[in-house]
Amino acid sequence: MPAFAVSPRPRKKPPGSMVSEAGLAMPVPRIELYSDTQTRPSPAMRRAIAEAEVGDEQRGEDPTVNRLQDMVADLLGKERALFLPSGTMCNEIAYRVWARPGEEIILDRTAHALHFETGGPAALSGLMTRPLEGTRGVFDAEMVHAAVRPRDSRHAPRSALVSIEQTSNLGGGRVWPRARIEEVAEAARDHGLSVHMDGARLLNAVVASNVSARDYAAPCDSVWIDLSKGLGCPVGAVLAGGEEFIEEAFRCKHQFGGAMRQAGIIAAAGVYALEHNVERLAEDHVNAKRLAEGLAQIAGLQLDPAEVETNMIYFDVAPARMTARELSERLLARHGVRIGAVGAQRLRAVTHLDVTGPDIDDAVQAVRAALTA
Repeated sequence: MPAFAVSPRPRKKPPGSMVSEAGLAMPVPRIELYSDTQTRPSPAMRRAIAEAEVGDEQRGEDPTVNRLQDMVADLLGKERALFLPSGTMCNEIAYRVWARPGEEIILDRTAHALHFETGGPAALSGLMTRPLEGTRGVFDAEMVHAAVRPRDSRHAPRSALVSIEQTSNLGGGRVWPRARIEEVAEAARDHGLSVHMDGARLLNAVVASNVSARDYAAPCDSVWIDLSKGLGCPVGAVLAGGEEFIEEAFRCKHQFGGAMRQAGIIAAAGVYALEHNVERLAEDHVNAKRLAEGLAQIAGLQLDPAEVETNMIYFDVAPARMTARELSERLLARHGVRIGAVGAQRLRAVTHLDVTGPDIDDAVQAVRAALTA
């Protein structure tokens, strides 16, 4: 076979269906609880996209991109902001700016950058990571002090950055308290380290706690918010920080292949979302609590509804009943409800703007039926 030959194309999926891990055709879900990334732009958001003013964003001439960046900079209390294609790119650019190859990022063992960015810190910036044993994704100042490498060591990697995730995904959507962020940031600065916030679901924390995004972001040198999760946009994230940081971040944006042209087409969705979809995140939190309380009443499942602070619910299915994957696939195949398996016995459900209260009740009944079938 020639070196340039490609492998045979995989079997096409039937129209309107998906394929399970076992290769079985699965229906498109009627209730989507896999992730808040599964949201679809509303008709009003689509109109905003269609009517967007555009220009060359690389030259700073796209008015809609500029408006979105100004809105986010003001929201987070930073000098400037930069529109990017994804939250992962926000993290990876921040890491590139704040640290040099061979240096180390201090972060929680559950952090997104450790598990879901395909080794980006190492592959893109030559960085090492130093995981901390926080509680549900949240660590403290003493852990930071203990993790920082001695500055006079010729052998250890040099600590450069502390990175926190608000809210903590693998921590079950836990909200970092404002005081804890301030303590961790103070500890970092005692050692000359920068502080970065992965704010993928920062606005969920804002709505849940009544603490402003600006106050959460104040102790951090860089921070970003995601547009394609609870805010309901089809794509995008915005990174914010000081003038010099953003100038260097823009250079990295080009280097990582994130530069765009008439990006106002997608930035318009972000503008619309910030104007209309922030306060309504409270509905997702109510629905998440409702789902958790319903699931907690089902024999064979284990979870604590009191741990649900925002829009994420993690729960376990008893090994004697079935595996998490079996439950996930049965829910989708028989009931049209998609909940993701994230471990041998662990599942995750995430509420969002496309999920209603009646959907939650239907999902609870579906889980009960799937377990008792």
